[in-house]
Amino acid sequence: MFDRLKSIEERYEALSKELSKKEVIANPELFKKYSIEFKELGDIVTLYRKLKNINKEIEEAKELLKSDDSEMHALAESELEDLEAEKEKTEEEIKKLLIPKDPMEGKNIIVEIRAGVGGDEAALFAHDLFKMYFGYAERKGWKVEVMDSHPTDIGGLKEIVFSVSGKNVYKYMKYESGVHRVQRVPETEASGRIHTSTATVAVLPEVEDVDVKIDPDDLRIDVYHSSGHGGQNVQKVATAIRIIHKPTGIMVTCQDERSQLQNKIKAMRILRARLYDLYQSQKENEIVSQRRAQIGRGNRNERIRTYNFPQGRVTDHRINISLYNLEEIMSGDLDELINALIEEEQKERLKLLEKGK
Repeated sequence: MFDRLKSIEERYEALSKELSKKEVIANPELFKKYSIEFKELGDIVTLYRKLKNINKEIEEAKELLKSDDSEMHALAESELEDLEAEKEKTEEEIKKLLIPKDPMEGKNIIVEIRAGVGGDEAALFAHDLFKMYFGYAERKGWKVEVMDSHPTDIGGLKEIVFSVSGKNVYKYMKYESGVHRVQRVPETEASGRIHTSTATVAVLPEVEDVDVKIDPDDLRIDVYHSSGHGGQNVQKVATAIRIIHKPTGIMVTCQDERSQLQNKIKAMRILRARLYDLYQSQKENEIVSQRRAQIGRGNRNERIRTYNFPQGRVTDHRINISLYNLEEIMSGDLDELINALIEEEQKERLKLLEKGK
């Protein structure tokens, strides 16, 4: 680890010199690139230098242990104990910073929620999940934009697609992909029996044209009338868009905007995200050991969480954690759950880092 830290410090010092050169300052793109790298390395270098000072103080304390003065010897022992604890803490902090970052961490996202097993109750649960994420986004200061939705007559959602933009959105929301299960007495149930229903959530990083190249010849684009509850036409002008990516068969629809152009723009954003997710999944399937450390990108059909209303309990099955504040969680208070998932993923990645993988 020390060889790697020494190399990072050397690169940090080299960047410091580069950033003061006139030709670099005159090149905005290069200056920005170096500035970002310099800032990212800064935290590691600060801790590395702190660790070097701690090691130096440990050596000095060990020298004092050789003293015949009993008072000085006791003082050195006490100091050495504190220094060893500080060294261990600093090394752990450095290891966390050395964990490779997810390149998508700072990306905005597109979320797709679909009602699963359970009919009307599943659609109502899908709506509840949307409200939960909307509440979480509000707490984080993120912006939510609905891109496509298919409501039911009783206030549920067969499907909803929405974007979330803000700081480090994907970093926190990537853990939500998978099957969410609810256990409760439905509003439509007269006998009071508890039903189990499901909804699926897909969290896709939103990517640019440069991330995914789409050949226009691979697309089939249909225009049709958007529809409301029950399928009746709600507009006389055809504005809804359906895009089919012929090589993969991926189909995207968008009808929430009144403009055909705006619906097409949104549909292309969704298509790019789905294609990127498909290509990344294919790559990750080839690297089993890495997937074990990626808690947030499980299979779409993997049951990740259960919301038990009679007991007021939420259980995340990936890390075996149960919380008894279901009402707060459904209102968007997801921090405790998501922070626990982040911590567990960091532990898994640290294990891989220590093994040299």
